[in-house]
Amino acid sequence: MKLPDSLRDQLKTPLGQLIPESQANKSTIQKHLTKNSYLITVGDRTSEKMVSFGLIPSLQIIDNQEKRIKREPAKNDKSYTELVCDNPAAEITPQSIVTIKKAFVSKTPVRLTVSGEEDLLVIPVCIHAPENSIVMYGQPNEGLVIVKITPEIRNKTQRLLDLME
Repeated sequence: MKLPDSLRDQLKTPLGQLIPESQANKSTIQKHLTKNSYLITVGDRTSEKMVSFGLIPSLQIIDNQEKRIKREPAKNDKSYTELVCDNPAAEITPQSIVTIKKAFVSKTPVRLTVSGEEDLLVIPVCIHAPENSIVMYGQPNEGLVIVKITPEIRNKTQRLLDLME
């Protein structure tokens, strides 16, 4: 499914609470987590930042790029369940949705490496995430978005997915 131009502006609005870059520290982030939150990070920098804080995501989705520039994958000492999928820029492929669903039933922590671009995968992640999930992703040049998965968020992201072509 491709992202129509008509949806681009709508997707610039954060799905959750935007924490300015200057305040995106461990103590601020921990205030949004409950004891057994299923933490999901979308984006290389966001994933790397949470790991550096000792907040190991149950699922991290990366594409080894930051602002379209190739980068080295984050080094880590965790053994991840490794998954991969193809997802071109400005699209959400059926394969990526299947892989996300697989990630949610895999042994955690899971690292899903996307060949292409991971940005829009926040949408199917919010639809299929387990109860008690917190999704984090970067808002370019602004900060960190924290989304608590609720029925309202699931409905909103399902509507966005339905509007894709």
